[in-house]
Amino acid sequence: MSSELRKGASGDIVIQLSTTLNRLGLLKTALSTFDENVESAVKAFQQDRGLIVSGVVDATTMQSLEEAKWKLGDRTLKFEVSSPIRGDDVAQLQTRLVEMGFNCGRVDGIFGVQTELAVKEFQKSVGAKVDGQCGPSTVMAMVRLMKIVSGGAPQQLREEVSRANKGPSLANKVIVLDPASECGEQASAITFDIAQRLEGRLIALGVTVFLTRSATSQTSEAERIITSNKIGADLVLSLNIDHHENENAHGVATCYYGSDAHGIHSVVGERFATLVQREICARTDLLNCRTHAKTWDLLRLTKAPAVRIDLGYISNPGDALRLNDKDFRETVVESIMIAIQRLYLAAEDDAKTGTLRISDLKRVGLRK
Repeated sequence: MSSELRKGASGDIVIQLSTTLNRLGLLKTALSTFDENVESAVKAFQQDRGLIVSGVVDATTMQSLEEAKWKLGDRTLKFEVSSPIRGDDVAQLQTRLVEMGFNCGRVDGIFGVQTELAVKEFQKSVGAKVDGQCGPSTVMAMVRLMKIVSGGAPQQLREEVSRANKGPSLANKVIVLDPASECGEQASAITFDIAQRLEGRLIALGVTVFLTRSATSQTSEAERIITSNKIGADLVLSLNIDHHENENAHGVATCYYGSDAHGIHSVVGERFATLVQREICARTDLLNCRTHAKTWDLLRLTKAPAVRIDLGYISNPGDALRLNDKDFRETVVESIMIAIQRLYLAAEDDAKTGTLRISDLKRVGLRK
Protein backbone atom coordinates (compact mmCIF):
# COMPACT_ATOMS: atom_id res chain seq x y z
CA MET A 1 0.00 0.00 0.00
CA SER A 2 1.49 3.29 -1.13
CA SER A 3 -0.34 5.55 1.33
CA GLU A 4 -2.03 5.40 4.68
CA LEU A 5 -5.73 4.63 5.02
CA ARG A 6 -7.66 6.61 7.58
CA LYS A 7 -11.09 7.82 8.66
CA GLY A 8 -13.02 9.40 5.76
CA ALA A 9 -11.57 7.14 3.08
CA SER A 10 -13.87 5.11 0.85
CA GLY A 11 -13.90 2.66 -2.06
CA ASP A 12 -12.80 -0.90 -2.77
CA ILE A 13 -9.74 -0.71 -0.52
CA VAL A 14 -11.96 0.12 2.46
CA ILE A 15 -14.32 -2.76 1.56
CA GLN A 16 -11.31 -5.12 1.56
CA LEU A 17 -10.14 -3.73 4.88
CA SER A 18 -13.53 -3.97 6.57
CA THR A 19 -14.11 -7.46 5.15
CA THR A 20 -10.90 -8.62 6.83
CA LEU A 21 -11.86 -6.94 10.10
CA ASN A 22 -15.28 -8.59 9.91
CA ARG A 23 -13.71 -12.00 9.31
CA LEU A 24 -11.54 -11.42 12.37
CA GLY A 25 -14.62 -10.70 14.46
CA LEU A 26 -13.78 -7.04 15.00
CA LEU A 27 -16.47 -5.49 12.78
CA LYS A 28 -20.13 -6.52 12.46
CA THR A 29 -20.35 -6.01 8.69
CA ALA A 30 -18.16 -4.96 5.77
CA LEU A 31 -18.38 -1.26 4.94
CA SER A 32 -17.37 0.89 1.99
CA THR A 33 -16.58 3.97 4.06
CA PHE A 34 -13.87 4.27 6.70
CA ASP A 35 -16.09 5.54 9.55
CA GLU A 36 -15.73 5.53 13.34
CA ASN A 37 -16.72 1.85 13.49
CA VAL A 38 -13.90 0.87 11.15
CA GLU A 39 -11.53 3.11 13.04
CA SER A 40 -12.44 1.46 16.35
CA ALA A 41 -11.96 -1.99 14.82
CA VAL A 42 -8.55 -0.98 13.47
CA LYS A 43 -7.52 0.28 16.90
CA ALA A 44 -8.67 -2.97 18.52
CA PHE A 45 -6.64 -4.95 15.98
CA GLN A 46 -3.58 -2.80 16.52
CA GLN A 47 -3.88 -3.19 20.28
CA ASP A 48 -4.16 -6.98 20.00
CA ARG A 49 -1.17 -7.18 17.65
CA GLY A 50 1.21 -5.02 19.61
CA LEU A 51 1.22 -2.22 17.06
CA ILE A 52 1.00 1.51 17.56
CA VAL A 53 -2.68 2.17 18.28
CA SER A 54 -3.54 5.02 15.93
CA GLY A 55 -6.64 3.89 14.02
CA VAL A 56 -4.69 4.64 10.85
CA VAL A 57 -3.88 1.73 8.52
CA ASP A 58 -0.25 2.16 7.53
CA ALA A 59 1.98 -0.38 5.77
CA THR A 60 2.77 -2.20 9.02
CA THR A 61 -0.88 -2.58 10.02
CA MET A 62 -1.85 -3.70 6.50
CA GLN A 63 0.90 -6.35 6.60
CA SER A 64 -0.36 -7.57 9.97
CA LEU A 65 -3.93 -7.74 8.68
CA GLU A 66 -2.73 -9.83 5.75
CA GLU A 67 -0.95 -12.20 8.14
CA ALA A 68 -3.93 -12.45 10.48
CA LYS A 69 -6.33 -13.83 7.87
CA TRP A 70 -4.46 -17.15 7.52
CA LYS A 71 -5.20 -20.19 9.69
CA LEU A 72 -3.23 -23.43 9.72
CA GLY A 73 -4.55 -25.68 6.95
CA ASP A 74 -5.57 -22.85 4.62
CA ARG A 75 -2.48 -23.22 2.40
CA THR A 76 0.71 -25.21 2.02
CA LEU A 77 3.58 -23.64 3.93
CA LYS A 78 7.14 -23.87 2.66
CA PHE A 79 10.39 -21.94 2.67
CA GLU A 80 10.66 -19.39 -0.12
CA VAL A 81 14.00 -17.60 -0.27
CA SER A 82 12.98 -14.44 -2.08
CA SER A 83 9.74 -13.83 -0.22
CA PRO A 84 9.25 -15.84 3.00
CA ILE A 85 5.67 -16.79 3.80
CA ARG A 86 4.24 -14.86 6.73
CA GLY A 87 1.02 -15.39 8.62
CA ASP A 88 -0.77 -16.58 11.71
CA ASP A 89 -0.78 -20.08 10.20
CA VAL A 90 3.00 -20.06 10.28
CA ALA A 91 2.94 -18.92 13.91
CA GLN A 92 0.49 -21.71 14.79
CA LEU A 93 2.76 -24.24 13.09
CA GLN A 94 5.81 -22.93 14.91
CA THR A 95 4.04 -23.00 18.26
CA ARG A 96 3.00 -26.63 17.84
CA LEU A 97 6.47 -27.64 16.70
CA VAL A 98 8.01 -26.00 19.74
CA GLU A 99 5.50 -27.65 22.07
CA MET A 100 6.45 -31.05 20.62
CA GLY A 101 10.15 -30.38 21.13
CA PHE A 102 11.20 -29.38 17.62
CA ASN A 103 13.36 -26.28 17.61
CA CYS A 104 12.13 -23.82 15.01
CA GLY A 105 13.60 -20.85 16.83
CA ARG A 106 11.49 -17.86 17.71
CA VAL A 107 7.74 -18.05 17.04
CA ASP A 108 7.60 -15.07 14.71
CA GLY A 109 5.09 -16.13 12.04
CA ILE A 110 7.75 -16.19 9.33
CA PHE A 111 8.57 -19.48 7.54
CA GLY A 112 12.36 -19.40 7.46
CA VAL A 113 15.20 -21.89 7.26
CA GLN A 114 14.95 -22.97 10.89
CA THR A 115 11.22 -23.59 10.60
CA GLU A 116 11.83 -25.70 7.48
CA LEU A 117 14.42 -27.76 9.35
CA ALA A 118 12.02 -28.28 12.26
CA VAL A 119 9.27 -29.43 9.85
CA LYS A 120 11.72 -31.90 8.31
CA GLU A 121 12.62 -33.25 11.74
CA PHE A 122 8.95 -33.67 12.58
CA GLN A 123 8.25 -35.38 9.24
CA LYS A 124 11.18 -37.73 9.82
CA SER A 125 9.94 -38.58 13.32
CA VAL A 126 6.46 -39.58 12.10
CA GLY A 127 7.63 -41.41 8.96
CA ALA A 128 6.19 -38.85 6.56
CA LYS A 129 7.73 -37.58 3.33
CA VAL A 130 10.59 -35.31 4.34
CA ASP A 131 10.30 -32.22 2.16
CA GLY A 132 10.11 -29.43 4.73
CA GLN A 133 6.68 -28.37 3.48
CA CYS A 134 3.66 -28.22 5.72
CA GLY A 135 0.86 -29.51 3.51
CA PRO A 136 -2.25 -31.61 4.27
CA SER A 137 -0.41 -34.82 5.19
CA THR A 138 1.94 -33.02 7.57
CA VAL A 139 -0.86 -31.13 9.26
CA MET A 140 -2.88 -34.36 9.64
CA ALA A 141 0.16 -36.08 11.17
CA MET A 142 0.43 -33.18 13.58
CA VAL A 143 -3.27 -33.42 14.43
CA ARG A 144 -2.89 -37.10 15.29
CA LEU A 145 0.23 -36.51 17.38
CA MET A 146 -1.20 -33.56 19.25
CA LYS A 147 -3.79 -35.90 20.75
CA ILE A 148 -1.09 -37.61 22.82
CA VAL A 149 1.55 -34.92 23.28
CA SER A 150 1.19 -32.22 25.88
CA GLY A 151 2.87 -28.90 25.28
CA GLY A 152 5.47 -27.00 27.21
CA ALA A 153 7.70 -24.00 26.82
CA PRO A 154 11.06 -25.36 25.59
CA GLN A 155 11.89 -22.29 23.53
CA GLN A 156 11.53 -20.08 26.56
CA LEU A 157 13.78 -22.45 28.49
CA ARG A 158 16.37 -22.37 25.69
CA GLU A 159 16.38 -18.60 25.80
CA GLU A 160 16.89 -18.53 29.55
CA VAL A 161 19.60 -21.22 29.46
CA SER A 162 21.42 -19.38 26.68
CA ARG A 163 21.40 -16.22 28.76
CA ALA A 164 22.56 -18.00 31.90
CA ASN A 165 25.36 -19.85 30.07
CA LYS A 166 26.85 -16.56 29.01
CA GLY A 167 27.65 -15.90 32.63
CA PRO A 168 27.48 -12.72 34.66
CA SER A 169 30.56 -11.12 33.12
CA LEU A 170 30.06 -8.66 30.30
CA ALA A 171 33.45 -9.43 28.77
CA ASN A 172 33.29 -10.85 25.23
CA LYS A 173 29.60 -10.11 24.82
CA VAL A 174 28.37 -8.32 21.69
CA ILE A 175 25.86 -5.52 22.14
CA VAL A 176 24.27 -3.43 19.39
CA LEU A 177 23.31 0.12 20.30
CA ASP A 178 20.72 1.64 17.98
CA PRO A 179 20.31 5.39 18.54
CA ALA A 180 17.12 6.28 16.65
CA SER A 181 17.20 9.24 14.31
CA GLU A 182 13.56 9.44 13.18
CA CYS A 183 12.35 12.07 15.63
CA GLY A 184 14.16 15.15 14.46
CA GLU A 185 17.64 16.62 14.71
CA GLN A 186 17.53 17.46 18.40
CA ALA A 187 16.28 14.05 19.53
CA SER A 188 18.71 12.34 17.14
CA ALA A 189 21.63 14.16 18.75
CA ILE A 190 20.48 13.16 22.24
CA THR A 191 20.07 9.45 21.46
CA PHE A 192 23.50 9.40 19.79
CA ASP A 193 25.10 11.07 22.80
CA ILE A 194 23.56 8.49 25.16
CA ALA A 195 24.69 5.68 22.85
CA GLN A 196 28.26 7.02 22.82
CA ARG A 197 28.33 7.25 26.61
CA LEU A 198 27.08 3.66 26.84
CA GLU A 199 29.62 2.56 24.26
CA GLY A 200 32.51 3.92 26.29
CA ARG A 201 31.40 2.23 29.50
CA LEU A 202 30.69 -1.09 27.83
CA ILE A 203 34.01 -1.19 25.97
CA ALA A 204 35.79 -0.60 29.27
CA LEU A 205 34.16 -3.81 30.54
CA GLY A 206 35.32 -5.86 27.55
CA VAL A 207 32.11 -5.67 25.55
CA THR A 208 32.20 -5.50 21.75
CA VAL A 209 29.87 -2.65 20.83
CA PHE A 210 28.33 -1.81 17.46
CA LEU A 211 26.54 1.47 16.80
CA THR A 212 24.00 1.33 13.98
CA ARG A 213 24.82 4.83 12.77
CA SER A 214 27.22 7.75 13.13
CA ALA A 215 26.36 11.19 14.44
CA THR A 216 25.19 12.34 11.00
CA SER A 217 24.30 9.18 9.08
CA GLN A 218 21.01 7.26 9.01
CA THR A 219 20.26 3.59 8.36
CA SER A 220 16.97 1.88 7.58
CA GLU A 221 15.34 -0.47 10.04
CA ALA A 222 15.94 -3.39 7.65
CA GLU A 223 19.66 -2.56 7.52
CA ARG A 224 19.86 -2.42 11.31
CA ILE A 225 18.17 -5.81 11.63
CA ILE A 226 20.52 -7.40 9.07
CA THR A 227 23.58 -5.96 10.81
CA SER A 228 22.49 -7.18 14.25
CA ASN A 229 21.85 -10.71 12.99
CA LYS A 230 25.03 -10.85 10.90
CA ILE A 231 27.36 -10.02 13.78
CA GLY A 232 25.68 -12.44 16.18
CA ALA A 233 24.68 -9.90 18.81
CA ASP A 234 23.88 -10.99 22.34
CA LEU A 235 21.64 -8.01 22.92
CA VAL A 236 20.13 -5.21 20.82
CA LEU A 237 19.23 -1.96 22.50
CA SER A 238 17.28 0.69 20.58
CA LEU A 239 17.28 4.17 22.08
CA ASN A 240 14.36 6.39 21.12
CA ILE A 241 12.79 9.71 22.03
CA ASP A 242 9.09 9.98 21.32
CA HIS A 243 6.96 12.83 19.99
CA HIS A 244 3.25 13.56 20.30
CA GLU A 245 0.91 16.29 19.09
CA ASN A 246 -0.25 16.66 22.68
CA GLU A 247 2.59 18.20 24.67
CA ASN A 248 1.22 16.66 27.87
CA ALA A 249 2.32 13.19 26.77
CA HIS A 250 5.44 12.32 28.74
CA GLY A 251 7.34 9.52 30.42
CA VAL A 252 9.59 6.53 29.78
CA ALA A 253 8.51 3.15 28.39
CA THR A 254 10.30 -0.02 27.27
CA CYS A 255 9.18 -2.53 24.64
CA TYR A 256 10.16 -6.14 23.87
CA TYR A 257 9.03 -8.74 21.34
CA GLY A 258 5.74 -10.34 22.31
CA SER A 259 2.44 -11.29 20.70
CA ASP A 260 -0.70 -12.14 22.65
CA ALA A 261 -2.23 -13.30 19.36
CA HIS A 262 0.54 -15.88 18.98
CA GLY A 263 0.90 -16.55 22.69
CA ILE A 264 4.64 -15.95 22.66
CA HIS A 265 7.13 -13.48 24.01
CA SER A 266 10.85 -13.10 24.38
CA VAL A 267 11.69 -14.19 27.91
CA VAL A 268 15.04 -12.45 27.99
CA GLY A 269 13.71 -9.42 26.16
CA GLU A 270 10.91 -9.01 28.67
CA ARG A 271 13.27 -9.44 31.59
CA PHE A 272 15.68 -6.83 30.28
CA ALA A 273 12.86 -4.41 29.44
CA THR A 274 11.58 -4.75 32.98
CA LEU A 275 15.02 -4.21 34.46
CA VAL A 276 15.66 -1.10 32.37
CA GLN A 277 12.26 0.35 33.18
CA ARG A 278 12.74 -0.16 36.90
CA GLU A 279 16.26 1.23 36.97
CA ILE A 280 15.42 4.39 35.02
CA CYS A 281 12.27 5.07 37.04
CA ALA A 282 14.15 4.52 40.31
CA ARG A 283 16.87 7.01 39.41
CA THR A 284 14.90 9.71 37.57
CA ASP A 285 11.55 11.41 37.92
CA LEU A 286 10.38 10.36 34.44
CA LEU A 287 6.80 9.07 34.49
CA ASN A 288 6.65 5.27 34.48
CA CYS A 289 4.77 4.32 31.29
CA ARG A 290 5.59 0.63 31.91
CA THR A 291 6.84 -2.18 29.68
CA HIS A 292 4.95 -3.39 26.62
CA ALA A 293 4.99 -6.42 24.29
CA LYS A 294 5.21 -5.26 20.68
CA THR A 295 5.60 -6.90 17.26
CA TRP A 296 7.66 -4.20 15.55
CA ASP A 297 10.14 -5.68 13.07
CA LEU A 298 13.23 -4.56 14.99
CA LEU A 299 12.02 -6.57 18.00
CA ARG A 300 10.50 -9.42 16.00
CA LEU A 301 13.19 -10.10 13.39
CA THR A 302 16.40 -9.72 15.37
CA LYS A 303 17.71 -13.08 16.50
CA ALA A 304 19.06 -11.66 19.73
CA PRO A 305 16.80 -10.31 22.46
CA ALA A 306 15.96 -6.74 21.53
CA VAL A 307 14.51 -3.96 23.61
CA ARG A 308 13.41 -0.47 22.67
CA ILE A 309 13.58 2.29 25.24
CA ASP A 310 11.47 5.39 24.72
CA LEU A 311 13.29 7.88 26.91
CA GLY A 312 10.56 10.49 27.08
CA TYR A 313 8.87 12.95 24.73
CA ILE A 314 10.79 15.72 23.02
CA SER A 315 7.39 17.40 22.56
CA ASN A 316 6.92 17.66 26.33
CA PRO A 317 8.68 20.67 27.91
CA GLY A 318 9.58 18.78 31.09
CA ASP A 319 10.98 15.70 29.36
CA ALA A 320 12.82 17.89 26.83
CA LEU A 321 14.43 19.88 29.64
CA ARG A 322 15.65 16.72 31.34
CA LEU A 323 16.94 15.10 28.15
CA ASN A 324 18.95 18.21 27.26
CA ASP A 325 20.72 18.01 30.62
CA LYS A 326 24.02 16.12 30.33
CA ASP A 327 23.90 15.07 33.99
CA PHE A 328 20.44 13.61 33.47
CA ARG A 329 21.64 11.68 30.42
CA GLU A 330 24.52 10.33 32.50
CA THR A 331 21.99 9.07 35.04
CA VAL A 332 20.09 7.33 32.23
CA VAL A 333 23.32 5.71 31.06
CA GLU A 334 24.05 4.48 34.58
CA SER A 335 20.55 3.01 34.83
CA ILE A 336 20.96 1.12 31.55
CA MET A 337 24.41 -0.15 32.52
CA ILE A 338 23.08 -1.58 35.78
CA ALA A 339 20.17 -3.22 33.96
CA ILE A 340 22.54 -4.84 31.45
CA GLN A 341 24.68 -6.26 34.24
CA ARG A 342 21.67 -7.52 36.18
CA LEU A 343 20.36 -9.25 33.05
CA TYR A 344 23.21 -11.73 33.13
CA LEU A 345 23.06 -12.45 36.86
CA ALA A 346 21.36 -15.66 37.98
CA ALA A 347 17.99 -15.10 39.67
CA GLU A 348 19.40 -16.13 43.04
CA ASP A 349 22.17 -13.60 42.64
CA ASP A 350 19.89 -10.81 41.62
CA ALA A 351 17.17 -10.24 43.67
CA LYS A 352 -3.37 -28.87 0.23
CA THR A 353 -5.78 -27.91 2.05
CA GLY A 354 -9.20 -29.13 0.88
CA THR A 355 -8.55 -32.55 2.46
CA LEU A 356 -8.51 -31.10 5.94
CA ARG A 357 -11.53 -30.81 8.17
CA ILE A 358 -11.86 -27.74 10.34
CA SER A 359 -13.26 -29.91 13.14
CA ASP A 360 -9.97 -31.84 13.26
CA LEU A 361 -8.02 -28.64 13.64
CA LYS A 362 -10.36 -27.24 16.26
CA ARG A 363 -10.31 -30.42 18.33
CA VAL A 364 -6.60 -30.26 18.92
CA GLY A 365 -6.41 -26.53 19.28
CA LEU A 366 -4.75 -25.82 15.95
CA ARG A 367 -7.56 -23.52 14.94
CA LYS A 368 -10.33 -21.58 16.60
